[in-house]
Amino acid sequence: MAEVVLCMNAGSSSLKFSLYRMGPDTEELLGNGSIEHIGLEGGRVSMKAGGKTVSRQQDFVDFTSAVQAAFRLLEEAGLPRPEAVGHRVVHGGAGLIRPAKVDEKLLAELGELSPFAPLHLPQEIEGMEAVKSRFPELPQVACFDTAFHRSMPELAQRYPLPRRLWDEGLRRYGFHGISYEYIMGVLGESPPSRVIIAHLGNGASMAAVKDGRPVDTTMGFSPTGGLMMGTRTGDIDPGVVLYLLGEKGYGYQELEHTVNREAGLLGVSGISRNMKVLLEKRRHEPAAAQAVEMFCYYLKKHIGALAAALEGLDLLVFTAGIGEKAAPVREIVCRGLRHLGIRLDPESNNRHADTITTPESPCAVRVIPTNEDLVIARRTYAMLG
Repeated sequence: MAEVVLCMNAGSSSLKFSLYRMGPDTEELLGNGSIEHIGLEGGRVSMKAGGKTVSRQQDFVDFTSAVQAAFRLLEEAGLPRPEAVGHRVVHGGAGLIRPAKVDEKLLAELGELSPFAPLHLPQEIEGMEAVKSRFPELPQVACFDTAFHRSMPELAQRYPLPRRLWDEGLRRYGFHGISYEYIMGVLGESPPSRVIIAHLGNGASMAAVKDGRPVDTTMGFSPTGGLMMGTRTGDIDPGVVLYLLGEKGYGYQELEHTVNREAGLLGVSGISRNMKVLLEKRRHEPAAAQAVEMFCYYLKKHIGALAAALEGLDLLVFTAGIGEKAAPVREIVCRGLRHLGIRLDPESNNRHADTITTPESPCAVRVIPTNEDLVIARRTYAMLG
């Protein structure tokens, strides 16, 4: 029996949604859309369904109003009413390691975890409550981005901190797990032994997978760590944070804004967080060129570290916005990884082919589009079944 499942993916100021018809032999996308700049000026809502696109300017004061707008768009497009809603939840802590039905107990647990992901969890909770308020009988399922990494070895999850802090939840959680789950599904039941998946978007991370099991990842306690990103620092010396707090007088809000919203590609370039824009400007703007080179340098360095954890590398996968579309980034990165057996085919890379290495390359490199919403729809449908 088919079910109509609505997938919701809430960011710090955005909401993406997709409507699927799911069944034993059916995975049909009925429509998808996004709402941008929630809580800010210059809001925009857009949706594609039935070959038509609707887009308009509209401000949204909070996520409750954004969720209500999403339901209105679906109704206006004549799409069937959802029979269940699946949510991407960025943080499940140490205990939430598989999809869970949304109820008061789960909402309370997520509320306690909010300090671990203050830019995302409050908005995701608000979205769940907004759905419940409009359709109290509608079942909801939470799918956790951190769950994929929970089977990493404890050695890879620990920080070199006092043991009491591990007991209090300070550990390396990892993120983008729903995307990694999708990619591993594409690779099938017998993937290469040693795989690195590079999820490169405005938020970026990598995961090392050995014999089908995660062994390490670049993001740690929060989505701020690891690689240089669109507006986030990635890993920095803790002494920098102590200096900003102690010597420069930064408070929590100012520090959070600096490391999460003013850093990364935007901070280095002073121009944009958008890799496409920076690639277009790098020939004439030295700061744009430097931001691109830094981003690629950090990618190469982390790939080298994860390859060491894997004791070699058989397959490198690029996915998400930058990974799927920025051929120059892939070229710069792979050019610096010949020692790992990567032999790039420039023509295949430029046309974003599935495999962008030469046939004789000891290590293959693939470009695989991710689909987090489809994973959420599958998980939600499975729980309802």
